[in-house]
Amino acid sequence: MTPLVSRLSRLWAIMRKPRAAVGSGHRRQAASQERRQKHAKSNSQAKPSACDAGLARQPEEVVLQASVSPYHLFRDVAEVTAFRRSLLSWYDQEKRDLPWRRRAEDEVDPDRRAYAVWVSEVMLQQTQVATVINYYTGWMQKWPTLQDLASASLEEVNQLWAGLGYYSRGRRLQEGARKVVEELGGHMPRTAETLQQLLPGVGRYTAGAIASIAFGQATGVVDGNVARVLCRVRAIGADPSSTLVSQRLWGLAQQLVDPARPGDFNQAAMELGATVCTPQRPLCSRCPVQSLCRARQRVEREQLLASRSLSGNPDVEECALNTGQCQLCLPASEPWDQTLGVVNFPRKASRKPPREESSATCVLEQPGALGGAQILLVQRPNSGLLAGLWEFPSVTWEPSEQLQRKALLQELQRWAGPLPATRLRHLGEVFRVYQGQQPGTCKGSKRSQVSSPCSRKKPCMGQQVLDNFFRPHITTDASNLNSAAQ
Repeated sequence: MTPLVSRLSRLWAIMRKPRAAVGSGHRRQAASQERRQKHAKSNSQAKPSACDAGLARQPEEVVLQASVSPYHLFRDVAEVTAFRRSLLSWYDQEKRDLPWRRRAEDEVDPDRRAYAVWVSEVMLQQTQVATVINYYTGWMQKWPTLQDLASASLEEVNQLWAGLGYYSRGRRLQEGARKVVEELGGHMPRTAETLQQLLPGVGRYTAGAIASIAFGQATGVVDGNVARVLCRVRAIGADPSSTLVSQRLWGLAQQLVDPARPGDFNQAAMELGATVCTPQRPLCSRCPVQSLCRARQRVEREQLLASRSLSGNPDVEECALNTGQCQLCLPASEPWDQTLGVVNFPRKASRKPPREESSATCVLEQPGALGGAQILLVQRPNSGLLAGLWEFPSVTWEPSEQLQRKALLQELQRWAGPLPATRLRHLGEVFRVYQGQQPGTCKGSKRSQVSSPCSRKKPCMGQQVLDNFFRPHITTDASNLNSAAQ
């Protein structure tokens, strides 16, 4: 963009920018764990054993050392076999028709099949299935192979990714494609271990999903849906994001995965959590493994207790260490809640509130011919939040207006050359007000809830300034602009 020297911005708006929050997509827990584990060697990475791919019992000494009762584990080969058979039979009849599943089933070339699975798994992180479908279809039409994606530009990737959020996912996906093409001869790694080691942004869950679905490796996976299913099936009430519980869940997933149909089994477990064993309103009557579910058994036991018809020796099994010692049971601080039923498992982990970061943002306009104008946009750094995207020039919030003005002016001059400081005016926090007044943000939308009421009759001066920039057809009197400082 050419230097903008004729007019300085008429806006200095301070916006508070909370750190990106975790989305509601069904891969969110797996994505969070992958970021923490990407380059760490996991001692708990399970491998198929010689005894029916993981059906051997847990060593007793390990269970005792971790203060975990066998009640929370699968101890019987017949029980595991019944779980596999019931879940896969249900999946064959009830699975949703999704484009990435069709590609994985129909694609003969293993590299193209793995690529198709990889794209879907990355898109599904922090994003709901219904949203991903159209994005996935468009992506695969534009870049059907690894080679196609590797030759694309980052701008093209970001443009197609727009609306999915967390743009770093698309960037890492392209980086991985280029590595496969340029360093691995165009062939995807074939095992979960090598996928995790060699591809940027591919953590334990994504690696396991690709390896099992595309290459038939008998490796279990744990995402948010699978974690919830396992926690309920084995009555695990402790925080599933803790190291101990996470390791147990991965161990259970490895023990359960069907060596004959590992990809289908893993997708079935995820499907069960997404459509039946849901977070708030699970459909227990439709669950194919309800007879094996300890959470359901606990509900029945509590109902019998409430009706005072429970005999002295109940048939419903419970944890032998349920005295505050078992690290997988509900914590003593959060005992069983009769109103929650199976939703007692797992309990949500307490989350720290998002950290707020304040910045000063400036809109710089250069008038053009015939009433047109150019707006200065700058590119964010290649790493960190919203890496590589374009924005209005902004700087970190300073404690005093004098320091803030100096820092912002230096940033503007770095991009646009010498500029006068006299037109730099502080308007206050006005962007949320602007958002709340736009079409489609009323009627109780989340955006309007954090903005000014939609019933505001007359927009404030700051909003008028923003309207002038974002909607050029709106005319705004220059004298009003000069008096817009707050």
